[in-house]
Amino acid sequence: MKETLRQLCSPILKPLESGEVGPNYKASHRTILNVVGVLFLTLSTISTGALLYTGQLGALVPVLVFLGIGGLSLIVGVLGKDAAVSRMWGNR
Repeated sequence: MKETLRQLCSPILKPLESGEVGPNYKASHRTILNVVGVLFLTLSTISTGALLYTGQLGALVPVLVFLGIGGLSLIVGVLGKDAAVSRMWGNR
């Protein structure tokens, strides 16, 4: 199942997985990336509620931004290799 999902998300994962694992990579970076992804998806859900409540089309911008950041974080955190997590975290 994980390999099927990796193939579906390969356009996102391939550029991030090119290269090597950064020198400061820790296993906890993956956990933090997953937590941040869940938090952003929660913000997206709350923003969707606000969009439905107010009916203002301008509230769609935070929904899309939070959904994109949260989705990307979870895709890389759950399906990505260590090199992808390291690139998302930063190779400093």
